Amino acid sequence: MAEYKLTLEKREITGKKLKSLRAAGMIPSVVYGGKEPILLASEYVATDKVLEKAGYHSPIDLTCDGKKKLAIVKHVSIDPVSRKIINVEFQAISAKEVVEATAPVVVVNFEESEASKTYHLAMTQSIEELAVKAKPADLPKELEIDAMKLDNVEDKLTISDIKLPEGVEFADKELDAEQVVVSLFDPAVEAEKRKAEEEAEAAEAEAAEGTEETEEATEESTEKPAEEAGSEEAK
Repeated sequence: MAEYKLTLEKREITGKKLKSLRAAGMIPSVVYGGKEPILLASEYVATDKVLEKAGYHSPIDLTCDGKKKLAIVKHVSIDPVSRKIINVEFQAISAKEVVEATAPVVVVNFEESEASKTYHLAMTQSIEELAVKAKPADLPKELEIDAMKLDNVEDKLTISDIKLPEGVEFADKELDAEQVVVSLFDPAVEAEKRKAEEEAEAAEAEAAEGTEETEEATEESTEKPAEEAGSEEAK
């Protein structure tokens, strides 16, 4: 049995009429994985809460028009203006079969590392999530990577430093284990670099402005003799 549950109702409304369904506080959804996709809808607030907790990695017990189905979230469509959910796609799964899902990568213990406490370094996380494979009951909510041993600015953490839970493996068999997940930098050094860059840009802009003024002055001095010569000829 999954940790998260959601009740959905069968719907006949499709296309442009879905606007009225959303206005009534419902989210249209589709469940794939059977012979035919099932068109459903669920109450907005309840759906939003479940999706926020389950994400793309945790199985959800769906009650679809009275029938039970185990599923994971396949895709969520968001309105670009209101940022509200406008459609959800679920993928029906079997509790006994290995499925693929996306799990967030979470860095732990960085504040306790020498890099943070002693040297006041900051970290950059370059990989936020990874696809994994496991049976639904074994799908992890997150993948932890321990930063406790980080010390100097040259230290880094790679995918090989992620400890997968039992029964879980990476979905991509060709995933580079040495791909960097976490790297360090010195905020003070970066601030000095930015300051130097800004000063250099300001100097370039000032030099360019001086060049433009010189060119304008040269053009003016060239034009005046020509105008004076024209005046003499007219006399």
